[in-house]
Order: sequence, then C-alpha cells, then structure tokens
Amino acid sequence: MTYQPDAIRTVQLSTVTLPLATPISDAKVFTGRQRPMTEVVFLFAEITTEQGFEGLGFSYSKRAGGPAQYAHAKEVAQTAVGEDPNDIAKLYSKLLWAGASVGRSGVATQALAAIDIALYDLKAKRAGLPLAKLLGAHRDSVRTYNTSGGFLNASIEEVKERASRSIAEGIGGIKIKVGLPDGKQDLARVAAVREHIGPDVPLMVDANQQWDRTTALRMGRRLEQFDLDWIEEPLDAYDAEGHAALAAALDTPVATGEMLASVAEHERLIATRACDIIQPDAPRVGGITQFLRLLTLADQAGLDLAPHFAMEIHLHLAATYPREPWVEHFDWLDPLFDERLETRDGRMLVPDRPGLGVTFSEQARAWTTDSAVFGPR
Repeated sequence: MTYQPDAIRTVQLSTVTLPLATPISDAKVFTGRQRPMTEVVFLFAEITTEQGFEGLGFSYSKRAGGPAQYAHAKEVAQTAVGEDPNDIAKLYSKLLWAGASVGRSGVATQALAAIDIALYDLKAKRAGLPLAKLLGAHRDSVRTYNTSGGFLNASIEEVKERASRSIAEGIGGIKIKVGLPDGKQDLARVAAVREHIGPDVPLMVDANQQWDRTTALRMGRRLEQFDLDWIEEPLDAYDAEGHAALAAALDTPVATGEMLASVAEHERLIATRACDIIQPDAPRVGGITQFLRLLTLADQAGLDLAPHFAMEIHLHLAATYPREPWVEHFDWLDPLFDERLETRDGRMLVPDRPGLGVTFSEQARAWTTDSAVFGPR
C-alpha cells in the first residue's frame, strides 16, 4: 500500500478554564510569593485533515499565562493549514519561525506545544497505535506516584488519608509538599507520612524552589532518615550550580527541571550534573518534538526521568525512555477527558487506544471560554 498524501484542513484552538474543587497551596503560597491556585487554564488544539484524521493536543498554564498562550497560538496556527500532518518536525520549525520575534521558549513555544502534541496524536491514530508504540516503547506500564493529595493546604490527617486511598487505587508512590517557613513543620509532616505508609512505599518531597542553598543542605541532611526516593526543586529552578553541589553532597537523589521552558535550559542542568532525576514537562518545553530531543540528552547523561504533570501525555513519553522512569499521577485533569488511565500494582498502564488515548469531554467543552478555527470548516 502506498502513502496517500494528506493535508491539514483545520486547526481549532480552544482556551479552557478548569476550576479546582479546593484552592491549592504549596510552599510558594506560604512564603508569600504566590496566591493559592484556584484554576488551571488549558490551550487545546484539535486538528483535522483532508482524509478525515483527527488529533488532540494541549498545553496549560497555572495562575498566569493562559491567555498569552492562546493569543500566540492564534497568530501562528494558520501556518499549519495545508501542510502534510506527518511532517511534524518541519511543521514545528515553520510554526517557530512564524513567531520567532518573541523567542524560542516560554509562552512562544508553549503555544506551539498544543499543536505539536495534536500532530503526534493524529499520526499515532493514523497508524492505529498508542503513541508510546508509535515512538517505540520500552515498557507497557510505568511506575507512578501521586502528588495531588500531598499539598500544604491539606492537614496531615488529610494527606495520610489520601495516601492510603492512592495506594489502594494501585498508585505506587506518594509525594508531599514541603518548604514551609518553619522546617520543623516539614520534618513533622514527612515523619507522619513515612510512619503511616510504612518503609516500603516510595516517598518523595517537593520544596517548590523555596529553600536557599544553606537551608536546602541542612534540610536535605535531616530528611535522609526517611529514605526518600528524591527531594524535588530544593532550590531556584535556574540555580544549576547550587543543585549540582547539593546533589553531590546528599545521598538522597535530587530532582528538578519542571519549571524550565526550553531544551536549552535543560541542557545546562545536564551539563552541570545539577540533578539525578530530570523532570521536564512536554507542554512547557514546546511539545513532544522538543521533549524527545531532551530525552536523548538525558539518557546520554545517565539521568533518571520523572516528567512533570500532564500524565495523559507523559505516560506515553516515559514508556519510551530506556531507563525505568516515573510518571506523576494527578486527578485534577480527569473532568477534561472521557477516558481514565488505569493504575495497578504501583504502575500506570499505557492505554491500548490509538494516539494519546483520550478524547475531549463535554465538560471541557462547557468550560471553554473562547475558540478559533483556522482553515475551512
């Protein structure tokens, strides 16, 4: 069978505001740097082709930036209309140059991420394969840990109850937030959770960049007793040298990278050996095209992988990593999609549905605040 040329017929962009049931607080709220998070704003891209194939992708922003992503995507989306949807690398470059005057990181490429991810979803659906299988998987399931139950706005009793629920649902590890102004409170919370879940359940902590170098070293040493799988974002996201010194000083692995907005920024982490576990976010670095570049660099450097957020995307990408990775379980996004990802025996299973394996829900349509279509309907 020969390939039949296809072309992108339409690109539909939608901005969707997902309300959170409870305002969420991490250490950035308790140090006065941010307000509690009450919603997440998503940019969805839906692509259809002349042959009738469809793809769905998304990017997102917390607290600020969602309208900017949507505005930039609307400026460049027309560039993709008429192009062969299979030529994803070519399309990414073309979209990048269409908006090159605002740079190649941050909002500029996060806006492209939704389109790029939709193109990969479409290509996998055309092939009749889950995205992980299209890319080339090393495994059919990935170790998973829960984050959404461990925020600082929850009491320690609530955190313990949610940890029990997560483990009962087949989620393998538990991550809780730290970074409070009083480190004794952090240590008490970690001690309580470790005692509650026992010594064999993987436990991680996340300081959300709220320690300075001295505090991070002191807290890191005090946390060694809890046999943590990692300490996440102990320092400012751009302090590569500080992270490198900390990673060298501690037995507990150091994880970081989620807040970086380009492959180039991650290259500095890798070059300075600033972490043991790298945590890129595909929507934040510009999509799957860029994420795959980053995975090659991380593997060459011998780093472990635990992508940030967006498990619907990162499950597939983590499944392709040569080293055994983790994927972060968040239940916040469940209302946006008709399907659910399955967890069992501490792992998240790659769905057997083609593409990402998710479809845009009617609830997500109801939360859409604006949309724009490029190309003929």
